[in-house]
Formats: sequence, C-alpha cells, structure tokens
Amino acid sequence: MRIGDAAAAAGTTPRALRFYEERGLLPPPARSTTGQRQYSARDVARVGFIRELLALGLTVEDLSHCADRLDLLMDDPPQRCGGSGDGDAESPGVAARRLAVLDAEIARLTRLREQLASRVGAVR
Repeated sequence: MRIGDAAAAAGTTPRALRFYEERGLLPPPARSTTGQRQYSARDVARVGFIRELLALGLTVEDLSHCADRLDLLMDDPPQRCGGSGDGDAESPGVAARRLAVLDAEIARLTRLREQLASRVGAVR
C-alpha cells in the first residue's frame, strides 16, 4: 500500500512514516517502479507498535537504540530481547531504564503531594 494508505491504517501521517524511516525505526520500504514507497501489513503493524511504545513514554531516541529488536517484541507472545542494544549485556535495557525514570518521578511527585497536603492540612 502507498504511504497515505499506510499512514491512515496506522493512525498517523505520511510525514510520521518518513520520520520513523529517517530515525531507523521503520526499515526503508520497497519502492514501486515509479519510486513510491510501498508498505506491507507488517510495516503498518510496526508503526502501530512504535506509536504504542511512544504513548507509553519511550522516546524516539529510546526506540532507535533497539529498533533492530522491535520485531521480536511484536511477536505473539513477545520474545524477550534484553540488553541495552549497545553490546553490553549487563547494562539495563531501554524499558528498564525508562521504568527507573518513571519510578523516580512517581517518588518525587509523591513527596511533593505529601508536602503540599501537610501545608494545607489536607487528608489523604
């Protein structure tokens, strides 16, 4: 399918598909004889998965570090693809680092809420 159809099927824009391709999140699609991008159903599913991961708080940069393993996560059931993507199997992966950031932010917000509640006498 052409870029406009693929973008609509994935719930995004042609510009986003080109952006994902430029950032290495989406492999370069096949081209028609006239040079138009041709996307498969698997490409559309990958774009949907990328959008899902972005909605969960991962960044394009995060995903670019593990773009070569996104297909493993798309499998049903998802295959484990640990590691950081930089060759160091001992370092935490992208998801583990993002979870640590979220945990730290939750702790910070919890402290902030408790401080505000104690100042105004609010009951939890």
